[in-house]
Amino acid sequence: MSTGTLTKKNKNSQLKGLLLSCFGGFCFAAGVNFFILPLNLYNSGFMGIAQLIRTFIMEAFHLSFGQTDITGIIFFIINLPICFLAYKKVGKSFFAGSIIVIIIQSMSQTLIPVPESPLISDYLTACIVGGVISGGGTGLVLLGGHSGGGQEMLGMYITREFPKISVGMVGLLLNIFVYSICLFLFDVEIVIYSLIYGVIFAIVCDKVHMQNINMNVLVFTKQSGVDTVIMKKTGRGVTKWEGVGAYTGEKTYILSIVISKYEVEQIKQLVLSKDAKAFVIFAECGEVIGNFEKRLVW
Repeated sequence: MSTGTLTKKNKNSQLKGLLLSCFGGFCFAAGVNFFILPLNLYNSGFMGIAQLIRTFIMEAFHLSFGQTDITGIIFFIINLPICFLAYKKVGKSFFAGSIIVIIIQSMSQTLIPVPESPLISDYLTACIVGGVISGGGTGLVLLGGHSGGGQEMLGMYITREFPKISVGMVGLLLNIFVYSICLFLFDVEIVIYSLIYGVIFAIVCDKVHMQNINMNVLVFTKQSGVDTVIMKKTGRGVTKWEGVGAYTGEKTYILSIVISKYEVEQIKQLVLSKDAKAFVIFAECGEVIGNFEKRLVW
């Protein structure tokens, strides 16, 4: 396969991933605006923080925005410093695509009207429907190889600076913070149903974006520096051996990496950008024991 063909294939793959992520961002906003916000329920993480700030602004300044919800605008604003911090810690294509997704998601949440009366008045049913749609949407964002911002982007930055802290731990701490404030400000019923929605959201998101499917990757390349690019752009550890091709007798580098399934496309692009003739094997693996970081947990 020629370099030109490879580049075109990579661009097409990136475009499809970006479109899938943007559609996922729209689905997330639709699920939240149609089913969660009419019942005054709260998201977890940064979106929940944006909702709390919105509620404070509306009540403190006695403002009303009708069927328009400004949570998306607030979410976009509080994401700006996080994105700035994460810029040097994630790949440029991942960063650029994620910025586009964040904009689409924020615009969708702002422009999609919130019904004046709930489409589904039963709280549990609304949590299930809203959780499936919004959780599936976020799963599509991650499946497309991007991030919707918030705790995911912050978690990726923190784990690069402090390897002992996982993305999941960052998300858990933010969720405890959000729901603790909700418990202090609102009825217990609101907090309980928000948690139910959050659990359904997490389960569906997990099923869609396959974060728990681990992949073992073997890369055979004659080019030096492929391991450095992978470690720098993904933060994943790489085991490197030197071998000899049985037919050619030429020195070959053998790289071993364990990743999550959603990182496959990123690894392909990084490896082939350095060596278009690299031989790469992807194989699903079971349990991983040791210092393996699970990422982009809800």
